[in-house]
Amino acid sequence: MPMYEHIVIFKFNAAITPERESELLAKLLAFKGRIPGIVDLSAGLNATEETDNIRGYSLGLRVTFESLEALRAYGPHPVHQDFVQGLGGVLDNVVVVDYPIQ
Repeated sequence: MPMYEHIVIFKFNAAITPERESELLAKLLAFKGRIPGIVDLSAGLNATEETDNIRGYSLGLRVTFESLEALRAYGPHPVHQDFVQGLGGVLDNVVVVDYPIQ
């Protein structure tokens, strides 16, 4: 049974403050140990020097799940849903990529 990688990049609107962005990052980093099935997790603010490619995306998340079932259980998990609710009013766009690790 393959593990799964879950990659998310967030683009916030003008309503976001640096403090709010830091708070959201802290919530993401707290997922590990609170949501079952997470093998590894990293998240951070975009520090790329490829400024032509930022397109307004400022926060990235990478989560490795032990299985597809763990990835599926993550979406409705209360800790994840609390984070999603916190995006209200500040999220402009999001990109998600999930794939099995070969």
